[in-house]
Amino acid sequence: MEKLEKDILALLTEDSRISAGQIAAALKISEAEAEAKIRSLEDRGIIVKYTAIINADSVDEDIVEALIEVKVTPQRGHGFDAIAEEVSAHSEVQSLYLMSGAYDLAVIVRGRSLKEISRFVSEKISTYDSVISTATHFILKKYKVEGAETREAEGGKRISVQA
Repeated sequence: MEKLEKDILALLTEDSRISAGQIAAALKISEAEAEAKIRSLEDRGIIVKYTAIINADSVDEDIVEALIEVKVTPQRGHGFDAIAEEVSAHSEVQSLYLMSGAYDLAVIVRGRSLKEISRFVSEKISTYDSVISTATHFILKKYKVEGAETREAEGGKRISVQA
């Protein structure tokens, strides 16, 4: 990957709302060149998605998130990819990573309650033949997400951890 593409990615990573014109000005290139490079990065699958980071504590929605560590037996000829593909197909799964250490997969899931996530683990994840064990960690508060610090709104309320 060329330096110009890396520079564009750095700007977009910092602020995905930055315009092609602003990128062009910052990098001293034409707007048309910036647009072409961005389109190329998208077409090649390097830029996968543009997103906003939301301070969930400031939104009146009851959403529970959890990190589920999953220990699996790799499948012959497929390694971890086959089970990762099956797990990632569930709508509750927000992120999925292959990890080193005691557990093989780190799965970030989202649901409406602790009970819903518990059911997801017991009725879906743990039922796969290749799953040896799981460990579920409920996310109680986010202090920093994707490099951005979250701040609690004025008069913030405590997070309920009841099912």
